[in-house]
Amino acid sequence: MRIAASLMALLALGTAMPAQAQGVGQIPGSGPKLGQLEIKAYQAIPKTKVAVQLTSDSALNRNLRREVMVRLARRGNEVGFSGGNVMRMDVQYTDLLGGSGVTRGPVGGYTDKDYDGPAANPRPPVPGVTIDRSPPNGGGPTLRITLTLYTVDGGKVLWTATGSCKALADNAQRAGEAMINRIFDAADNNTVGDAGCPL
Repeated sequence: MRIAASLMALLALGTAMPAQAQGVGQIPGSGPKLGQLEIKAYQAIPKTKVAVQLTSDSALNRNLRREVMVRLARRGNEVGFSGGNVMRMDVQYTDLLGGSGVTRGPVGGYTDKDYDGPAANPRPPVPGVTIDRSPPNGGGPTLRITLTLYTVDGGKVLWTATGSCKALADNAQRAGEAMINRIFDAADNNTVGDAGCPL
């Protein structure tokens, strides 16, 4: 009975996440360098309906998904939130310096006090100890976008794109839009190049 239950759980996991089941998921630390993008076009994006699905929901992520949907529509694809092929969109904004774009809340115009409630348990600084929160490569706040297009029937990965930029919280959306434009300008070919990050 336990074996059957384990097999059913593995089968459900394989159908729920087809990109990971094929070993195509983004491995942390892999992919293009900061400021670059990489497109792997196993085949051209088909002119069929594409459902763009976010892996996590935030105002920034929704705004950038809208830009992806606009660019797909310009290519002649019908776009939506269900049906057809699926494009998974993973948006990661990391601010190790603790600016207004900390990952636990929305990006743009917010500070830590907007999220810390009475139960937040703030910790006073420890005397004589300093913590360097800057990344070792001096990267600063980073926005990374990963797009993976796959078929609903069978989960075959057709196309992937990954790009990253340095971006302060108030500039994250502009950086994301620039990366999306650069990705879709070269979407039909395997490409490694500049992500088009704003200065």
